[in-house]
Amino acid sequence: MGRRSRALKAAGLTLAAALVLGTGTAGWAYWHLNDNITSVDIDSALGDNRPARAVTTPTPSGSASASPLPTEAVNILVLGSDSRSGEENQELGGGDSGGARSDTAMVVHIDAGRTGATVVSIPRDTLVTRPSCPLSSGGSTALAHGAMFNTAYAVGGPVCAVKTVESITNVRMDHYIEVDFSGFAKLVNALGGVTVTTDEDIDDDDSHLHLAAGTHHLNGKRALALARTRHGIGDGSDLGRIGLQQKLVKALLEQIASTDLLTSPTKLYAVADAATGSLTTDTGLNSLAELTRLAESLKGLAAENVSTVTLPVVTAPSDPNRVVADEPEASDLWKSLT
Repeated sequence: MGRRSRALKAAGLTLAAALVLGTGTAGWAYWHLNDNITSVDIDSALGDNRPARAVTTPTPSGSASASPLPTEAVNILVLGSDSRSGEENQELGGGDSGGARSDTAMVVHIDAGRTGATVVSIPRDTLVTRPSCPLSSGGSTALAHGAMFNTAYAVGGPVCAVKTVESITNVRMDHYIEVDFSGFAKLVNALGGVTVTTDEDIDDDDSHLHLAAGTHHLNGKRALALARTRHGIGDGSDLGRIGLQQKLVKALLEQIASTDLLTSPTKLYAVADAATGSLTTDTGLNSLAELTRLAESLKGLAAENVSTVTLPVVTAPSDPNRVVADEPEASDLWKSLT
């Protein structure tokens, strides 16, 4: 969820959101939560010119249940975005509708069997070849060499973000989840805050966060500030921010695991409302039923079995303020997710 998120975040934040939904709700509450979710038909937009899907292992004859939970490996592109304009996002630092950005990007790979996962963060300043992407209004974006990774979302939204990730990784993104500024903050607040330990002092006027090194319990606004912080740590690059975002992913998963939402229907609803209200997904995850199904398949996935890594990068020869993938390490990492 870097800025949010995106929030998965962050993200990763989304894994957290999906896990929360595993309990479900009923009646009008179910309808409301279902109606919260925004979706984009990425599969139709991109067609068949994409990396192959992971091979699904058939269920042995006679052992299938009426509705078996998925167990195959799955890759989810999680973005933190300030694309949704509005007063709440503006107060939290979000852009207007004409300045959409995705400064946090994570590829979440869930292993076959759903007992382990790897979260790969892609630095927003990575220079890539951005492919031509179809636009919902017709036409397409131009092929761009040496473009910053996060421009894909800016010029072509979720469809171009997915196509760009698939182009540079040769890995099929089975799903897409986007979390916005205010939604991430609301989710953290609904969970009662999140506890994070920082290894160094943070003094960042841009994100309005000032923390001494140590353990802190943060509300939604401060957790979002932590996800957005870059100038107050390390060398001020995006790589330092990614480290904080990965800490947040683990902390949120641990917070959810330690919170007994089933004993408090009010809190459960608040968490589910915040989670669904912050989401934009592909059409394969655009219902509470599908999100719940994903969450139920992840019940055996413990926080300690979620690994967080950053795409290996080196300083770009053309610009000391940008990075490029470090090969062959980067390609080896992506191959491990297929």
